Amino acid sequence: MVTHPADVQLSSALDVSAIRKEFPILDQRVNGHRLVYLDSAASSQKPRAVVDSIRRYYETSHANVHRGLHTLSMRATEAYEAARRKVADFIGAADPCEVVFVRSTTEAINLVAASWGPVNVGEGDEILLSVLEHHSNIVPWQLLAQRVGAKLKYVEIDGEGRLQLDQLRELLTERTKLVAVTHVSNGLGTINPVREIVDAAHQAGALVLVDGAQGAPHLPLDMQALGADFYTLSGHKMCGPTGIGVLWGKAELLEEMPPYEGGGEMIEVVERDRSTYKSTPHKFEAGTPNIAGTIGLGAAIDFLNDVGLDRLVHHEREIIAYALERTRDIPGFHGFGPASDRAAVLSFELSELHPHDLAQFLDSRGIAVRAGHHCNQPLMRSLGVNATTRASFYLYNDKDDVDALCEALSDSLDFFEVKPPPSPPSPS
Repeated sequence: MVTHPADVQLSSALDVSAIRKEFPILDQRVNGHRLVYLDSAASSQKPRAVVDSIRRYYETSHANVHRGLHTLSMRATEAYEAARRKVADFIGAADPCEVVFVRSTTEAINLVAASWGPVNVGEGDEILLSVLEHHSNIVPWQLLAQRVGAKLKYVEIDGEGRLQLDQLRELLTERTKLVAVTHVSNGLGTINPVREIVDAAHQAGALVLVDGAQGAPHLPLDMQALGADFYTLSGHKMCGPTGIGVLWGKAELLEEMPPYEGGGEMIEVVERDRSTYKSTPHKFEAGTPNIAGTIGLGAAIDFLNDVGLDRLVHHEREIIAYALERTRDIPGFHGFGPASDRAAVLSFELSELHPHDLAQFLDSRGIAVRAGHHCNQPLMRSLGVNATTRASFYLYNDKDDVDALCEALSDSLDFFEVKPPPSPPSPS
């Protein structure tokens, strides 16, 4: 049983101080200041339970999985497959066989594009994306489209950063084979109405892949209720290790897809001129997998379940609402994204300051944020900017962290000698 914050009980509120104690990396000072980590959308920090699970595996159970009859191999295999069952339960999969372990969300999307894509998408067919997408949910489809002669279409956003669903329905045609859409925008915090998108796509005869890199860490999931055909996630954004991710797909789709890579573990029989393959999920897990990372992901899921996803959602809504309120008083602050019903992601501009300069100033105060295009270049062009500064919050952040950010943003205006914007003219 993993250790978890003892003070996190049935209250709807998270005890952030107790949770923070489970993250050793947060107990340090950066540039003489308390570390305020606001970059979880890029990669979350890891609780002690996850670090300990990986250490225990290497100290007591390391061996290759599925192939050995000795005790260590059987231990490793059981821990590896136990993690698959944990993922299946966490996302509401119908069966653990629908859970394929990969390196990341990026690899999961590339797997579908490389395996399902050429068999099901041909010349003149269409793939529908949105301008909210991370590059990982754009470039693989560009490569597929170039390979088979398909066409990409994009759904635009409105002034708040929400998808224009009427336009989505208009763009769906009988040639649309796939709709690939993010669950939660890493650039704006927009939470997309996935079920509504799925229903529209299925009515048009298209499948739906959901990029859940930002959804899985922050929202309760149920693949049966969501209705999508593929869902992807990355362990390192949900308190797990780097180098481990998941592709979930409906069992019948995965069974029809050809292997993504060839090698050991994924085969049944290899002859000189042909091979036969195992069933899903092992068909897609060639070679020695990231065993330690998979076990660490299982420990991360235990940790999040102990904390409670419903309470996490409530906590993040309070944090982002407080951040939106506090930043209204900062001269020259301009935030992007919906005004409400959004994830705890705050992308913004501050006067004429370059995001990179601002991020470096914040780092001098011990505050870690992200600056740049966030792998969202089509989105940045839609917003009319080259880059933004992004603060992203998670279960170990509280209102004190928001206050520290806002105070540092105000101080940066003095540091860079930014003149306040002119007051509006008095009415005559």
